[in-house]
Amino acid sequence: MSAARADLVVVGSGIVGLGAAYAAARRGMSVIVVDRTETPVGSTVRNFGHLCIGAQTGVARRYGDISRELWLRLAADAGFWLRESGTLVAARHDDELAVLETAADDAQTDVRMLDAAELLRRAPLRRGDIVGGALIEPDLQVNPREAAGAIVRHLASLGVDFRTRTAVTGVSTGRVETTRGTIHAGMVVVAVNHDIDQLLPDIAERSGIVRCALDMMRVAAADLPVPLDAPLLTGWSLVRYGRFAGLPETSALRGRLYAERPDLAALDLNQMYTQLPDGSLILGDSHAKAVQPGPFQPEAAFEAFLDEARALFAVDRFHVLERWQGVYASGPGEFLDERPAEGILALAATTGIGMTCGLGLAETALSAHLQEAFT
Repeated sequence: MSAARADLVVVGSGIVGLGAAYAAARRGMSVIVVDRTETPVGSTVRNFGHLCIGAQTGVARRYGDISRELWLRLAADAGFWLRESGTLVAARHDDELAVLETAADDAQTDVRMLDAAELLRRAPLRRGDIVGGALIEPDLQVNPREAAGAIVRHLASLGVDFRTRTAVTGVSTGRVETTRGTIHAGMVVVAVNHDIDQLLPDIAERSGIVRCALDMMRVAAADLPVPLDAPLLTGWSLVRYGRFAGLPETSALRGRLYAERPDLAALDLNQMYTQLPDGSLILGDSHAKAVQPGPFQPEAAFEAFLDEARALFAVDRFHVLERWQGVYASGPGEFLDERPAEGILALAATTGIGMTCGLGLAETALSAHLQEAFT
């Protein structure tokens, strides 16, 4: 690759990097995206495709709301599957119902209570276990296996230049060094998710960024008697997501779950499910944090996923199609938004909500930087 120049050079083609490229292209900027892989293969494709906007709070909710509009626009323009499904939450215990009722009392959360009969009409769950539920109304669902590729193709049609199979070896003000030569940049966005420590190690160490590895699996379409109307969360999800986790009622829920199932607590379980357009169902997920998590996936996690799915759904057996490990950046805050040098932004979602908030994070950060640059 000969020397090149662009108004913006984006390092990384995950959802945050694609969001930065999209924001710049819409503003008429020239954009080059550099990625060491041929196509997106990281956390942007290894997830549930669940955009859990209404379960966020604070800055994450603001980014999620912005992301929602961008996802809708991109789905229409790039032509990939998206549904305005909302998210179902199944309550199997009174303390889970109490958390949902408190959340629903806050009109700004867009949480609507469902009685057991309505929830059972929308999800094939075991009747005797369900005491009620809720619908998180703003949420969306995409197929992560097709969305990223469709966005890449759409951005390319807008003039974004993708330089794939090219590693970035260094960034500095106005320059990006790669294994195929130097690119001169008006500004640089580093959006390499958990690999931030490979390119900007000082930022990773100062910000406490490590990796979080997740075990996930997909089971056959025929295993569910009727389709899921929307992504499905459980009580294990309520103790994780910002809108629910801080409620007083959630303390009692967390205490019961951890006391009854210390094995699932040790997996740091988020028991959730999404159904892809082909009918297959994604099950998961567990969480293990380390600077470099091991590559070995314990079978106990997958057995737990299947056991919990059988207990929740009116299904006695699941046929496993795939198992995989996802990895994302994890830190003490929800987002990394750093300026390591003039004209350089380092961006990442650091709590596993990249698909939900990544487009909004990139849009907001780029807009703020351009305002700073031109005022």
